[in-house]
Amino acid sequence: MNQYEIDHLAVVRVNAPESMVLLKSDGSFPLSHPGRLALYGAGARRTVKGGSGSGDVNSRHVVTIEEGLENAGFVLTTKPWLDAYDDVAAAHHRRFVADLKRRAAQAGIPAPEFGMGAVEAAPEYDLPLAGTGDAAVYVVSRESGEGNDRVAQRGDVLLTHSEIRDIQVLAAQFERFLLVLNVGGVVDLSPVSHVPNILLLSQLGASIGDAFADVLLGRSYPSGKLSTTWTAWEDYPSIGNFGDPDDTYYREGIYVGYRYFDSVGVAPLFPFGFGLGYTTFDVEVRAVSSDHSLVSVQAAVTNTGEHAGKEVVQVYVSAPNGRLDQPHQVLAGFAKTDEISAGSTERVTVTFDLADLASYDAAAVAMVLEAGEYVIRVGTSSRDTEVCAVVELSETATVRRVHQVLADPGFTDFTSPQYAAPRPAYNQVPRVLVTAADLRRADACEPVDLADALDHVSGLSDDELCHLVLGDYGDSAMKQSVIGQASQTLIGAAGQTTTAIPGLPSLILADGPAGLRLAPEVGEDADGRFALRPALGGLYAELREDDAPAQAGETAPRRPQRSYEQYTTALPIGTAIAQTWNLTLAEKLGDIVGAEMEHFGVHLWLAPAVNLHRSILCGRNFEYFSEDPLLSGQVAAAIARGVQAHPGRGVTIKHFACNNQEANRLHSCSHVSERAARELYLRSFEITIRTDQPHGLMTSYNLINGVHTSESSALLETLLRQEWGYKGLVMTDWVIDSMARTDQRYPRAIAAATIKAGNELFMPGCENDRQNLLAALHTGNAAPGGKAHSGEEQRGKEQRVSLTREELEKQAARIVRIVRRLR
Repeated sequence: MNQYEIDHLAVVRVNAPESMVLLKSDGSFPLSHPGRLALYGAGARRTVKGGSGSGDVNSRHVVTIEEGLENAGFVLTTKPWLDAYDDVAAAHHRRFVADLKRRAAQAGIPAPEFGMGAVEAAPEYDLPLAGTGDAAVYVVSRESGEGNDRVAQRGDVLLTHSEIRDIQVLAAQFERFLLVLNVGGVVDLSPVSHVPNILLLSQLGASIGDAFADVLLGRSYPSGKLSTTWTAWEDYPSIGNFGDPDDTYYREGIYVGYRYFDSVGVAPLFPFGFGLGYTTFDVEVRAVSSDHSLVSVQAAVTNTGEHAGKEVVQVYVSAPNGRLDQPHQVLAGFAKTDEISAGSTERVTVTFDLADLASYDAAAVAMVLEAGEYVIRVGTSSRDTEVCAVVELSETATVRRVHQVLADPGFTDFTSPQYAAPRPAYNQVPRVLVTAADLRRADACEPVDLADALDHVSGLSDDELCHLVLGDYGDSAMKQSVIGQASQTLIGAAGQTTTAIPGLPSLILADGPAGLRLAPEVGEDADGRFALRPALGGLYAELREDDAPAQAGETAPRRPQRSYEQYTTALPIGTAIAQTWNLTLAEKLGDIVGAEMEHFGVHLWLAPAVNLHRSILCGRNFEYFSEDPLLSGQVAAAIARGVQAHPGRGVTIKHFACNNQEANRLHSCSHVSERAARELYLRSFEITIRTDQPHGLMTSYNLINGVHTSESSALLETLLRQEWGYKGLVMTDWVIDSMARTDQRYPRAIAAATIKAGNELFMPGCENDRQNLLAALHTGNAAPGGKAHSGEEQRGKEQRVSLTREELEKQAARIVRIVRRLR
């Protein structure tokens, strides 16, 4: 094992407990010493380190929970049960794979594409619980991944009958029983919510088993807080729809997650921001003050228990209901303490800018704060807050005048039934004053100077310009892989910019977001380098074995003359990082990625992903941070700081925007109001960009209100660059030509339209895409491959896009600029 692996795994292990959320505790844990332990559940031996798809990472070894407990000195009394469960799971998996292949063949879709991210539900089983010991642990495990969404069925969102039965029996049988959740998203715990000890372990990367053993023995302690509301499946709202292959309607508007639950009075099982520890805390607000628009809340946090621990002070604001309806409260700021020993106190200050809480006013086409009282609440979860102050705004403030960048969604957003209810008066709390003038911000940002880069590209031919705005494509099936492994410079990397322009270096792009995804073992022969083990394994590789066509003329496997390794560090999934509520730690994890980028020569990391947890069913929620845009944006910005502290390395925030389901993702249309988009789904991107200027940004596959995000000049030029002042590279997600379908209501994005709109890099690119650009440039028509359905009225018509030389040069110049910055 290389030294960087040893060092980075140690950092992950020691910090992983900050991601763990203790949901219930009766004081039975931690254990005082390793002893005899009854260990059960799917995740005990088959522990899941993270999600599948582009979010997978090839670490050299993953420490399972079973292995971690044995490393710590526990004697496990349930080896026969674990062996028997392996047999049940293996047989279940064989049936699952066979069924996927059968359904893929019926649909006429390649099995790897059809089955990517498919959820294999946990199996039902009937195995005797014969283990004895000082305590028992049952580990519920769930898998999810890119390409498919989750479902509200047993073995996925819902617990199986077998899990419910055994958890209940063990809780009754053992005085010390711990339910552990090795999951990447919400599971409905309502049938077992009475269990006295529940730990959301999450999916914490390669050191997960050792980190769990540390917490079980009290060598460390859980200090995480939920970044998403957990409750019974039937309690989640169904105001908007989810999973429709064509049209998804975000009718819930701004009422997502805790904004909904807190506003309509539905009490969840475990609210947003909630998390216990091995100790208890008292939070006392000492002072509230303002400096122009900045509001500061000072609090004293005292450890009132017997163990050391960390607490998160959360500040929420209730805006006045004026012309615009408002949720009960929104998160405005937070701070996590350092470790506080028993009986000690730490002072914490949370500062936020009231201007950041502005709402979109469609009538004024502006971000505004309406006149009235802004109630400041402090607590340790969204359902545990107390009013500590009121900010008075005497007149409505226009924070920024903006542009309408989205078309009408075709509906009116849901409004909370409590919107018109009078709010209580808070006369006994401190009051601070903020004026409208304090809140005014610049409407637009200065454009980026492209003069030097434009000089560089002005002498290039049309053909060279077209190559420059496409990835360094090849014609092989592997280089057109949907999961991205198209780089020939760094084997297993997602792709790279063109190598066709003399004197212009290429940028290497590697997937994320739980670390770098590369081919772990690489061989080299006279024809070059190749993967000995592919970058993406698991179910995708299993389905690919029987599906991938043989290379033309290939008679035998390539035999390497030499080989080398490219193992990287699997970090906690995005949701787990957000559960730390610790921006310093998020930056530290970004630093690990930046160091490994330097080691392997990666320039842009295709992460972090800042889409929101709109629905618990989204298959990629494990990659995403939270249901809240402030938490998502600030965690992403911290990771960006860690990565970009390494010269020549950058992050690529994604997927811009509303990539909140995997169903038919290349052809689905998200219908969302301008207000909901600006206050939620675009807000996390805005926070990251205004805070830390990520070097890259990736557009999403989907359309918004009828327009592909990658083809929307309103989003890319007007909002992203003019309003927010974004200075980095904009690229598409991996739009694979071979995946284009003509039987869909909406088309997939095309190269010429994306370049015209301000998306300068179309990935991964292919010859059809280059011909599409040349045709648009020379004739004003889309090239071969440009036929697509764009609504019922356009069936059978050919898309037409005209592209000027000036537009093409501008996009090429932006690529040259970022190459110079990173190379």
